[in-house]
Amino acid sequence: MKKLGPISVGGSNPVRIMGILNLSPESFYKKSIKITKNQISHRIREMEQQGADIIDIGGMSTAPYLSTIISAKEESRRLINAIKIIQNISNIPISVDTCRSSVAKDVLEYNIEIINDVTGLKYDKKMLDVIKHYDPSIILCAYNRNADSGNSHETKTILNDSISLAKSANISEKKITLDPAIGFFRNSGKGKFFSKISSNWVSRDLEILKNLKNLKQKFPLLVSISRKSFLGEILEKKNPEDRISGSLACEVISVFNGADIIRTHDVRESKQIATIAKKLVYTNKSL
Repeated sequence: MKKLGPISVGGSNPVRIMGILNLSPESFYKKSIKITKNQISHRIREMEQQGADIIDIGGMSTAPYLSTIISAKEESRRLINAIKIIQNISNIPISVDTCRSSVAKDVLEYNIEIINDVTGLKYDKKMLDVIKHYDPSIILCAYNRNADSGNSHETKTILNDSISLAKSANISEKKITLDPAIGFFRNSGKGKFFSKISSNWVSRDLEILKNLKNLKQKFPLLVSISRKSFLGEILEKKNPEDRISGSLACEVISVFNGADIIRTHDVRESKQIATIAKKLVYTNKSL
């Protein structure tokens, strides 16, 4: 059975909903940023009530078109502050979005069970040692700064490289989840992590969503589409607040094409559409 932290994922399990909690003022979707104790507490309770299975917290934005780098010390400070608040009011599983080994080590000391590395263990060589020592579940995002296009075939190869790294750190296959990196493969950015890749990033993201089944292999698949910039390009909506319809449409398609986890800013809406889409998938299989 595949697990993301304590949560069973994939197969006949419901599509799991991962609610996003942004702690970084640099994040692209300003409405999602929560910094104070009251803001964090209220948002956690709200997402739990709306049906979140897991909360994903990030202390530093990795939006490829923004200059968002902060010190590892500040990233850890933001995350640990939020972890203490969340653990004081809730038992909901926490995923930490970081690609830095020192930050991962800091948060794993607080019994965090999931590390979400947007670089697929490729940015910080010391991350493997930390992962090996603490043995968390790991989300591996497709990452290669020098990829030519990031198409589905290339993305599968990139993910396989990260899977090999995880196995070298003795991470069980049962604890590995894959993320095809929607929204990261673009060449118009200022970001440190994803700044030189596909020349047609909108087409790349659409092609990936259409071909999710080819990427899935034997691992659960997480998609993070929520309010991202490719939707803004298609819908001509510069403000992320105006992109929820596009997000939900792509999330439905993702579930039909094999997504097991939806990472989202809009927990209630994503939970509802994912529940219906999953029912339809299994109805089709029984016919």
